[in-house]
Amino acid sequence: MLFPSFDAGTSRATLLSRRRFVQGLAAGGAMLAFGSRASSGVVQAPRVPELRGADLDLVIGETPVNFTGRVRTAVTVNGSLPAPTLRLREGTTATLRVRNALPANSVHGHETSLHWHGIVLPANMDGVPGLSFDGIHRGEAYVYRFDVRQAGTYWYHSHSAFQEQAGLYGALIIDPVEPEPFSYQREHVVLLSDWTDLAPEALFARLKTMPGHDNVYRRTVGDFMRDASKDGLRATLGDRGMWGRMRMTPSDLSDVNANTYTYLMNGTTGPGNWTGLFAPGEKVRLRFINGSSMTYFDVRIPGLDMTVVAVDGQYVHPVTVDEFRMAAAETFDVIVEPRGQDAYTIFVQDSARTGFVSGTLAVREGLRAPVPALDPRPILTMADMAHGGHAMPGMDHSQHAGMAMPHDMAGMDHSQMAGMDRAMPGMTHAASSTAPVHPASEVGNPLVDMQAMAPTSRLDDPGNGLRDNGRRVLRYSMLRSLFDDPDGREPGRSVELHLTGHMERFAWSFDGTKFADAAPLQLKYGERVRVVLVNDTMMSHPIHLHGMWSDVEDDAGAFMVRKHTVDMPPGSRRSYRVRADALGRWAYHCHLLYHMESGMMRTVEVRE
Repeated sequence: MLFPSFDAGTSRATLLSRRRFVQGLAAGGAMLAFGSRASSGVVQAPRVPELRGADLDLVIGETPVNFTGRVRTAVTVNGSLPAPTLRLREGTTATLRVRNALPANSVHGHETSLHWHGIVLPANMDGVPGLSFDGIHRGEAYVYRFDVRQAGTYWYHSHSAFQEQAGLYGALIIDPVEPEPFSYQREHVVLLSDWTDLAPEALFARLKTMPGHDNVYRRTVGDFMRDASKDGLRATLGDRGMWGRMRMTPSDLSDVNANTYTYLMNGTTGPGNWTGLFAPGEKVRLRFINGSSMTYFDVRIPGLDMTVVAVDGQYVHPVTVDEFRMAAAETFDVIVEPRGQDAYTIFVQDSARTGFVSGTLAVREGLRAPVPALDPRPILTMADMAHGGHAMPGMDHSQHAGMAMPHDMAGMDHSQMAGMDRAMPGMTHAASSTAPVHPASEVGNPLVDMQAMAPTSRLDDPGNGLRDNGRRVLRYSMLRSLFDDPDGREPGRSVELHLTGHMERFAWSFDGTKFADAAPLQLKYGERVRVVLVNDTMMSHPIHLHGMWSDVEDDAGAFMVRKHTVDMPPGSRRSYRVRADALGRWAYHCHLLYHMESGMMRTVEVRE
């Protein structure tokens, strides 16, 4: 509900009076020796405010920040970046009054919104302008009110323009009614994000014109000579030829990386050293949230086991690892038991190994432990992209410049797939390992430059750069919900969607159709549907369905783990079950912000 009488000017003045500069130190500063106190010049990490209760007021405005030595304007909630941590309680009714105090000349637009990521609520409370509501215009307010029917670690963020990239995100913690299946004595939220001094619109424009801008680690003549010596000249020439025909490089692991971004932990740079305290012998719960716009993070704490106890807010059978990968929008709860040292480094590197952010678990402020070096830079292989070493040189590219299609599409019968979302009644198996049938809309499509020819679920694959690294790395196949299939019914039908894109055009879509041209995906209220996703691109995509859970299946089609965001590595084929129990229109999209903005999004309509 809107309250247009809100005085934006007055609130802006109030916000300005609270201005604070979040001072980041220069990256690459010398790390102090383990166990020593930081010099008196070190700026202590700012604490993220926490708001508790069922009735909260949030004001969205602009705040100057400084993470790189240059002052920029962020979009903030109550003047804080990240936004305040909200602490709700299961079984209550939350009332969240959100006011838009963006100034009249804001480069971040006149409209704003907040989406409660992973929360099951009515469609008009979901916070997606154009689907859920009309957005919150300057000087107005909107009251979100919904019953809190779940517990766990979640987050919230803007769904307007690029405001999420500009700082509009925060943690949302819901305390449970029932005792949790694990114990701990202390907890910390660890919210990870990526900051750029560029205006997000300018970054998007750069991606459209120079999508390879941040891919500076291209292979050299020296790499060619080394590979030729190791693999032979013919194999090396063949490898280079395949990549060349695809107009890609195997080092293209992320669209935007540390060449543009400064990574943050709870709104603090690495030199700022965000610190979470512990007492020796305590069990400490760390609520990791990947609130980044475009970054996959790999997380580890050298010297500590991490026992994963919840994923995307939902309990899982505990699994102890050394490291895990977080796609954008995912959350992981882990339990650690620090003892024997006064300080441990929380080390978070991006999946492309271009940068990192670190923080510290310590018995008191001002301590640091050694910070590891970045892992070696990985490169993509044909296996990563589900081409499995197929005879790429024999491809026919005459109709699809730059397209990696080992098989002749002309021989395929697409007559039954026109206009599809390819409903397949009676289909009983999950992500099949058979050769995929690509949608007709991909054929001859200038927005599609690649198709996976041998996709698999890759549930047991830790991911590029994490294989055989000597550490215990979490895999999706290790995640099992602590509860049985919450629905119990077999899906009545299957819907298959392909994640598609064109690298050089920085164009992303489902089935080669961008959001603006795509018809809504229709679900009948109460039905259970199996969604099969096939990633035809060479990039990973975290896929998020609003309003409903995604119950991920194993390779046999059995329920495995409940999630709100399902990661899709390049060339993967994964399936999950959806119970259409939420009427209305819902967003369904890649949670890499610029992929969503360029078209990898659909509307899901649930009707009676």
